[in-house]
Amino acid sequence: MASMARDLLAQESVDATLERITESVTELVDGCDAAGILVVHDAKVETIAPTHHLVTNSDLLQQRLSEGPCFDAARSSQGERVFRISDLTGEHQRWPAYAPQARALGLGSMMGFLLFTEDEDLGALNLYSHEPGAFTETSELVGRMLASHAAVAFSSARTHAQMERAVATRHVIGEAMGILMGRHHVTEKKAFDMLRHSSQVSNVKLREVARRVCEEGSLP
Repeated sequence: MASMARDLLAQESVDATLERITESVTELVDGCDAAGILVVHDAKVETIAPTHHLVTNSDLLQQRLSEGPCFDAARSSQGERVFRISDLTGEHQRWPAYAPQARALGLGSMMGFLLFTEDEDLGALNLYSHEPGAFTETSELVGRMLASHAAVAFSSARTHAQMERAVATRHVIGEAMGILMGRHHVTEKKAFDMLRHSSQVSNVKLREVARRVCEEGSLP
């Protein structure tokens, strides 16, 4: 587990971190045949780092039906932090439409954990098995530990990526301002005002306007 935690923090990108998270789950949790992370944007689901097509199919099914354990876990920070469905072959009053269709996909049991940090909810880490009764109390304990590590690694990777984008944006804007200052013989403030005005008038993000100036030598 300690080795996995170090491995997660050593990944070079958000995507690589997420892929390593789901791979680690299938390696370390007994009975887990597939794993993925589900994020809900309004009523739309985003499947991240799935290890098997069953994960994507299950997420799309939950989106279409607007019900399901992963959908519920990722949609509300006030809901359950953990769910475990031992047997999808029986009737489920909570998800009457999803359960039988999930079984038809080849799912026998499921388990999931809300990925969260102190400041933000991040989605749900979901585990799948072809067999009913695959997940035990021990599986849940290991899954909880993995989810806590995963949430921190996910948040750290995302923060790092946001910082890199911010630095890149500042660099592009600075380069564009230099081009405008040289071409129009204006001050730094005036060059920035020109970029901002062009962004507002064209309804294009400031970074995109700056990128075009860098490529074309003038305001779009």
